Amino acid sequence: MTVEEMQQAVVAALEDVKGYDIKVMDVSKMTSIASYMVIASGSSNRQTKSLANNVAVKLKELGAHVYGVEGNETGDWVLVDLGDVLVHVMLPAVRDYYNLEQLWGAAETSRKTKADSKAA
Repeated sequence: MTVEEMQQAVVAALEDVKGYDIKVMDVSKMTSIASYMVIASGSSNRQTKSLANNVAVKLKELGAHVYGVEGNETGDWVLVDLGDVLVHVMLPAVRDYYNLEQLWGAAETSRKTKADSKAA
C-alpha cells in the first residue's frame, strides 16, 4: 500500500463514521516523522473514539501497521499513528485551541469531503 493509498483509506474510514472538517496536510517536506497528517473532528467523545477505532480497524484490514493509538481514555483528542500517516481526531473546541492547521499550515493541502460538498 502506498502512502497516498493509505491517506485515502484514512479519509474514507473517517467519512464512514461521519467525521467532518477533514483536512489532509502533506508534511513530508517539513518533518521526517510522517508524510501526511490527517485532522478530523467528531461531535462527541464517543464519536472521536469511534472514528479513531474505525481508522485503525479499516487500515489493519488493508494490511497497514497501526503503531499506536493515544487518547482513547478521554476522547477529546485521539491520535492514530500509522507511520507515514498521523491521524488526529479531535473535538471542535480542542481542535480550535491547539490549531494544528495553523501550526502546520504551510503544508496544508485542502481536501473537500462528501459532507463539505453537500453543505455547499
